[in-house]
This record gives sequence, C-alpha cells and structure tokens, in this order.
Amino acid sequence: MLMMSLLALLGARTDSPAADAPKRVYIIPIREDIESPLVYVIRRGVKEAMAAKAQLLVLDMDTDGGRIDATLDIIHILNEFKGETVTYVNTKAFSAGSFISVATQKIYMAPESVIGAAAPVMLAPGGQSTQDLPSTVEVKEVSAVRALVRTCAEKNGYNVDVVEAMIDKNKELTVDGVTLNKKGDLLTLTSSEAEKTYGKPPKPLLSSGTVSSLDDLLKKLGYADAQVTRIQPSGAEKFAAWINVISPLLLVIGLIGIYIEFKTPGVFIPGIVAAVAFLLYFFGGYVAGLSGMEWIVVFIIGMALVISEFFVHPGTVLPGVCGVALILIALVMAMVDVYPGGPMLPSLPQVRWPLEELGIALITSLVIMGILARVLPSTPVYRTLVSHGASGVSSIAKMEKEQESRLGQTGVAISNLRPGGKAQFGRDVLDVITRGEMIAKGESVRIIGSSGSDALVEAA
Repeated sequence: MLMMSLLALLGARTDSPAADAPKRVYIIPIREDIESPLVYVIRRGVKEAMAAKAQLLVLDMDTDGGRIDATLDIIHILNEFKGETVTYVNTKAFSAGSFISVATQKIYMAPESVIGAAAPVMLAPGGQSTQDLPSTVEVKEVSAVRALVRTCAEKNGYNVDVVEAMIDKNKELTVDGVTLNKKGDLLTLTSSEAEKTYGKPPKPLLSSGTVSSLDDLLKKLGYADAQVTRIQPSGAEKFAAWINVISPLLLVIGLIGIYIEFKTPGVFIPGIVAAVAFLLYFFGGYVAGLSGMEWIVVFIIGMALVISEFFVHPGTVLPGVCGVALILIALVMAMVDVYPGGPMLPSLPQVRWPLEELGIALITSLVIMGILARVLPSTPVYRTLVSHGASGVSSIAKMEKEQESRLGQTGVAISNLRPGGKAQFGRDVLDVITRGEMIAKGESVRIIGSSGSDALVEAA
C-alpha cells in the first residue's frame, strides 16, 4: 500500500510539468494591403506556430483588401495549421480581408469595426482590376472566388448566403424575412450587425462576438495565461518579393557567371557575380518562408564537388555528377513550401513551380552558353580577361604564340576526355578538349588547334 502511494506520488510529480505547461498563442498582424510581402509574413508565422506546437493562431486584421492571388496563397497557408484559427477584426476587414477572415474557424470584432464589401480585385495586364475588365471576365472571377469562399464558409460553419452577399452585388440577402442586403449592393456589416442572431436555434450572422481588445479575446477563448508570440514584419519581405519575381533571371546570371569563370580561370569577376546572384536567389526563398538556410550549404557542397572534378580529380566523373545533383536539388528545394510535421519528401504539386523555373533558366542558360562559346573567344573583352586571368600568360598575344608552338605535339590523356579533361605533353599538363569524341585515359592525343584557353586534340 505504501509502495503504491509512493508510485502515485512520483507519477503525479512526473506528469505535473506537462500539465502545467502554458498554452501557446501566435498573433499575426494583417495591417496593410494583401500582397506578396504579407504572404511571406503569414507563412513565416504559421510555420513558427506549427514548429512551436501552438494551440491558437490569431489574425489581427485591419486591411482594405488586396490581390486575389495573394489571398488564395494565404488561405492555403492557413489550412496547413492544425490548431484553432481566429480572426480579430480590429477596425476593418474589407474585400480580400473578409475572404481571409472566413478561412479561419471563428471571427471576433472590435467595437465599431466593419467587415465585407468583398468584390474581387485581380491585377491584369496594364494594371487593370476586374472592375475595369469586360463583364465576362468579371463574372468568371466572381464565380471562382465565390466557389473558394463558399468552401471555406461551409467548412468553418458560416452562413454561406451572408458570405456570397459580400462578394456578388447581384445577391440579395434575406434572413428570417428581413432583407439585409438589396440586389445591386455589396454586403458590409458592422460589429453589432455581424453578431446579431437569427434563426432557430439562434445563430450569429457572422461574428462570434464583440470584444474590446486582443487581451480580452484571449481571455474569452481561455488563453489568458498563454504564452503569446507576436509575429512582426521584418521589412525584408518587400525586397524578397522583388527578388522572387526575378528569380529565374538570377538563376540564369548565376549559371552564365559560373560558365564564364570556368572559361577564364583566375579572373574571379564572373564567379563573384554568380555568387551574388545565387545568394540573392536563396535569400528570396528564405525571407519568403519557403526554405531554410540549409539549402545554401547543400549548394556550396555541390559546387565544391564540381570544382574538384574539374581541377583536382579530372575524369573521375562521380564527384561532378554528385555535385551537379546537389546543386539542382538545392535550387529546387529553396523554393519548395514545406511545413513542420509534413512529409519528408515534397509532393509533385509542391515542386512543379520550382522545376518549371529551373527548367526555363537551364534552357535559357544553355542557349546563351552556346552563343558565348562561338562569339566570346573573338571578342576584345574575352582577350582582356584571359590576358589578366590566365595563369602563366601575361598577354593574349603571348598565349596565342604558345598555342601555335604546340600544334602537332603528341602526348597522353591523363583523364578520360568527355570531351574535356587533361593531357600531358612532356612535362606540361594542359586542359584539353576534343571535337566531341570520347578518348579514354592513357591513349595518345595530338594537338590540332585551340578552343579559348584549352588545347583542341584528337586521338593520335
């Protein structure tokens, strides 16, 4: 009996820390137009809340609305959070703000706040909104938005007719015989109107209640003693939004910079430009909340393996293949939206957009590289770069004279030529390239010309 009492006491002491652990609440402000920078803030906040195992996520809403595409992204992000979601309308939630509010499980409003007037606005070529576009386009946009918001409303238990009256000006809203919105108007509700109950049993029109502050809201929801984390915009989101728009261009600049660096070893300027382009690319993904800095490390490891393939262990193939694979994986994963607790491997829809961007960048880079391979060696810029950067050569004239003196020399391939590699001629080891044929390590080769700073060879 004494032993059982002791074990019970020990069990109680063991369980008490977990039982006494405070609840966690994350509050994300929506205090600006709903555009890409705000998407990044909300994505970061949701991922931090999920990683911290928060029980409640609150959107502190005061917005005039914004872009539909950004709104759709935000709704999808909110759906990833498995805890309780609440919108606190702090002054106003117009247009896209009301869409996002309906995507949360509950809506509370501050005194004298308003919600509604949710006509969809999506930028089109020339900066037009849907209101400026032909009526057929407007009808199509309204239909698509209505379907999405109706799904959110049904999922979270809101009156679908109320939500549709906020979107569609042709929707008349009548509840319990009272016309709340006439045809031709968009529904807008004050805090008192939104919390008014209708039907049997009585149910609020939209709002679960009016509370004077966020602190009062947390008390009402049972989170008075919770550990509260408030997500703050970092100021880098707007810069990151611009970077992500040009991310394919940054990839092209990075790949071309690496190519020119390999063709003009020792110059460094193309390599520095490439490094800056790739850093900006990864920075954009990091600030957008898409990826962590670990993919920069993977990218650097991949580059190190490729460099070792070219300059340290030419012809071994495996380091180069592994390096290229790591580089491609890092570039794709830097733009994949992965959430804490989700699958280790991303799904096809998650990688489709990054793969498309990388594919466009690779094709563009290969075309530019092909043009540069033909044009660059004959340009004064290339000759200037080589004259300053090629090791052991003080001027382009001296390099050309040395290349001419080697014509006809025979040597031995000291790496597999696929078609590039290294060969030894007497005591000298040169970078060589064939016209496309593969030559195995140990076979004799003859210099028949030059390709940039490389010697052009054939099987002897």
